[in-house]
Amino acid sequence: MNNLRYYINKALNEHFALGAINFNNMESLQGIKNACKNLSSPAIISVSEGALSYMGDDFVMALSSACKKEYPYLFLHLDHGKSFEVCKKAVDLGFDSVMIDGSALPFEENIKLTKQVCDYAHQKDVLVEGELGQIKGIEDNVSSDFEHFTNPQSAKEFVEKTGVDTLAIAIGTSHGAYKYKGEQTLRFDILEKIESILPNFPLVLHGASTVDEYLVNQINQFGGNLTHAIGIPKALLQKAVKEHNIIKINTDTDLRLAMTAQVRKVLEEKPEEFDPRKYLGPGREEITKVVEDKILNIFFSKDKI
Repeated sequence: MNNLRYYINKALNEHFALGAINFNNMESLQGIKNACKNLSSPAIISVSEGALSYMGDDFVMALSSACKKEYPYLFLHLDHGKSFEVCKKAVDLGFDSVMIDGSALPFEENIKLTKQVCDYAHQKDVLVEGELGQIKGIEDNVSSDFEHFTNPQSAKEFVEKTGVDTLAIAIGTSHGAYKYKGEQTLRFDILEKIESILPNFPLVLHGASTVDEYLVNQINQFGGNLTHAIGIPKALLQKAVKEHNIIKINTDTDLRLAMTAQVRKVLEEKPEEFDPRKYLGPGREEITKVVEDKILNIFFSKDKI
């Protein structure tokens, strides 16, 4: 079967994206798998450090193994690893790829840490994603009050000195459900400069959830309080994929919203319900719906296996 590197190159050549979709439990992973299987789409299934700690190493590997046995076109990825040690652990567990996030470090320290991870991971044919620049927002163990756009010239030096396989860049996306105040835009001018200096290099967008209004409204309708939640407009993500070298788009918040919306709805409408399957099941179905929409309208990865 084709490996992750094959699909990264395929995405780069054919201008589609691999959805890097975070899971936090069995139901969310099943929802992702069902959507990808329904539409014959490859994808990356991601766990953050926090999710890895929450579920435990053995459970993450068992869940992903069971999922990949049913649908093998999914690749397990560590999202926002903050240290060499946690990346090494993921490599040793059998992850397909790891992200080392040294974006908060001084430039030279980020290079040193990222190269250390690359040197280890590449010995075992595990791909490495680095990050240069910082995006705002809060999600899991990632938090920043500041936004530092990626410097194109620094990106070239970073890639050359570290040997990373993909690079996460900061051009205006944001973690969490509250991405914008005011104009919703991405810095395509920065993206174009990076692409001119690093031609045909696979780039990554984090914090790319769309925060769909119908999910926010449903959560609020059934007792939630997500006021002013705004995501990345689909049109901007579509442009990034179809016209540029964005081959991986990270999505976490949208799945959390999908699950929460259905759980709240079921428990509000059926307060006597106490069987977790009766509210987690609808959450799983909503996640499938959300991921299918992204495969069709943002990732453009249908029938790309």
